[in-house]
Amino acid sequence: MDKLNADERFEKLGLSLPPAPEPKGVYKPCLIDGKYLYLSGHGPVQDDKTLIIGRIGRDIAAEEGKLAARQVGLTMLSTIKENLGSLNKVKRVIKVLGMVNCTSEFERHPYIINGCSELFAEVWGEDNGVGVRSAVGFGSLPDNIPVEIEALFELE
Repeated sequence: MDKLNADERFEKLGLSLPPAPEPKGVYKPCLIDGKYLYLSGHGPVQDDKTLIIGRIGRDIAAEEGKLAARQVGLTMLSTIKENLGSLNKVKRVIKVLGMVNCTSEFERHPYIINGCSELFAEVWGEDNGVGVRSAVGFGSLPDNIPVEIEALFELE
């Protein structure tokens, strides 16, 4: 069994975290309530602070959409590290809500959100990194981002 902690698992993946995003409205990016961490909806912020943009099924293929969802996951990890100091402070993923900006014909929403869910499973392990989840399609998202994800975590 894997004895690495979340920070060590992330390091082993060799990925970089983009800058944690600043709120673009009147809200907090994260909120701690007792043993729970709530993350507001995050978009796919890249290392240079730009956003991945485009509608899946029109501007972006499904595979690119899945990679955008993985980038959203990295952005969420960045917010966690900036506000908690360590990914190790998260015990487990409770719930993920994935919103997909797509054409009305697109039906593979779960496949897209797997990009984020697979990342969380790699960081916190299969048991703690996978929670309950919804993956739904939207006609538009802020700034025309392809994916927005919010999540609830249990803290150590």
